[in-house]
Amino acid sequence: MTTQPPFQPPNASNNGYFSEAQNALEREQNLPLTGWQQEVQQGLEYGLEAAESIKDRTIPTFSRGELPHYAGINTFLKAPYLEDVRQVGQYDVAIVGVPHDCGTTYRPGTRFGPQGIRRISALYTPYNFELGVDLREQITLCDLGDIFTIPANNEKSFDQISKGIAHVFHSGAFPIILGGDHSIGFPTVRGICRHLGNKKVGIIHFDRHVDTQETDLDERMHTCPWFHATNIKNAPAKNLVQMGIGGWQVPRQGVKVCRERATNILTVTDITEMGLDAAANFAIERATDGTDCVWISFDIDCIDAGFVPGTGWPEPGGLLPREALYLLKKIVQNVPVCG
Repeated sequence: MTTQPPFQPPNASNNGYFSEAQNALEREQNLPLTGWQQEVQQGLEYGLEAAESIKDRTIPTFSRGELPHYAGINTFLKAPYLEDVRQVGQYDVAIVGVPHDCGTTYRPGTRFGPQGIRRISALYTPYNFELGVDLREQITLCDLGDIFTIPANNEKSFDQISKGIAHVFHSGAFPIILGGDHSIGFPTVRGICRHLGNKKVGIIHFDRHVDTQETDLDERMHTCPWFHATNIKNAPAKNLVQMGIGGWQVPRQGVKVCRERATNILTVTDITEMGLDAAANFAIERATDGTDCVWISFDIDCIDAGFVPGTGWPEPGGLLPREALYLLKKIVQNVPVCG
């Protein structure tokens, strides 16, 4: 009986090609374990040592960390919940939920988005194999909970959102916003701009829809954020890049605004034909031209509706998840992202 040798990923000796897998293996061994060890120790201190029958003595009686994935408090990646938002500046990154869907003109439900994202995030670990990063070891992350939005009142909700995001940004923490319908794009950018002074921000917008109408159904809805955001002096329309636009749900009023304000649009066909690297470079070049930072807004409906049928405005022909993740990676590696 013969035995197969263990699998060896391609490496530098294989025609000079150093694979992503080999690179990931090398990077993992250089990551510290301090954060993990602190989590285990804190779990034992706060959650009691396990019953005597448990052989793994890193396990507490009460779940107080990443494991098990089906248990624990519902925060993003089980990050610590920060009740006193005045202390957010002590963290590198802050998760902010915006449970607002009064700006939708079709299917509601995204007010439950922040909690849904937090719930599914429990399935994942802070470590990513290909990237060779472990968030637990390399950044401090907190979850601020949700901004108190006002049902049935977009403008009051927008005021709440802008104030909350301005506070987080001014504190020095990096804000990651969980929506919510896309009407929140305007108040989030407005919150950032309140502390930019004379600096400017570019916007990279992933979507199947342009979202540049002035109003929709007589209000500032999810189809309108970039009309109003690019009215702010700190967010020029020439630095708005819109990726994945297309299909049968793009209002002509919004297209007219894009043409008049000379925004930068790439359809899914543009992206696939020019290639992902070229598309990312286009977005980077246009969004950073004369700006100091870049805001990324990602509408889930930019992904093909076969993958995200529950979105408010499903449109076939969008990006594959793999394509969107690649574009995001290339962009964030090469621009000063502010949120």
